[in-house]
Amino acid sequence: MRGLLNSERFADQAPAAVYATLLDEEIYVGSVSTMYRILRDQGEVRERRQRSKSQYIKPELLATGPNQLWSWDITKLLGPEKWTYFYLYVIMDVFSRYVVGWMIATRETAALAEELIAQTCRNQNIEPDQLTIHADRGSAMTSKPVAFLLADMGVTKTHSRPHVSNDNPYSEAQFKTLKYRPDFPERFGSVQDARAFCRTFFAWYNQEHRHSGIAMMTPENVHYGRTDQIIAVRQRALKNAYTQHPERFVRKQPVHEPMPKAAWINPPAKCPAETQGRMTKK
Repeated sequence: MRGLLNSERFADQAPAAVYATLLDEEIYVGSVSTMYRILRDQGEVRERRQRSKSQYIKPELLATGPNQLWSWDITKLLGPEKWTYFYLYVIMDVFSRYVVGWMIATRETAALAEELIAQTCRNQNIEPDQLTIHADRGSAMTSKPVAFLLADMGVTKTHSRPHVSNDNPYSEAQFKTLKYRPDFPERFGSVQDARAFCRTFFAWYNQEHRHSGIAMMTPENVHYGRTDQIIAVRQRALKNAYTQHPERFVRKQPVHEPMPKAAWINPPAKCPAETQGRMTKK
């Protein structure tokens, strides 16, 4: 139990919080008082209460094109009955907002995460030293199997600071878009129902949903390098409209907004103007 309490996942949490978190996952390892006793016997209670978030480095991650920086996370979908869940794993490209991989399972495990990441890297032809994958500090994200897989593939991994949701904003925003859809059900009747819904949703999200953070492009068009042609078409339409009715425009001919040159997770305070990008997350 001491090893669990001092694991990367729980090292900065009080025993009561560890106890409640594990119960949420239907795991019981011992009472709160037992946890305190084990820590007290090792002289670790006071040290634990004095832990500071400052020991964790603020991630400052930059992408200037697709398949340089991915963000991934897992969210729960309510099942047919109380206390039943399905787990949605999603990997998103931060620059393009394109969902490069997803999976729904009946449990959250490192083995399933490892399988999804490996398959997604193969699908996107990821080369060694090309990609950084960012995630929060859930048990699957920080697991040794996933860490070993990424190391073997030459993929850099980074993690959010504990209790800082803004360190993983793109995944958080994507889940919000999913769950705020008008047709998102309160509960799914089966794992097959959940997969069918998400199959339709991610097709729409990648191919039809236009994001304000990427010049109102769809993620698919950004991910596969079609934005220059699309902006040229849009600009011709604006030019024609101006030529036919210049009085409808104030001061000058309208110009389509350019594609951002970069996407950041936590840009540094003195971020160069040419790499600032647009920070809209959804």
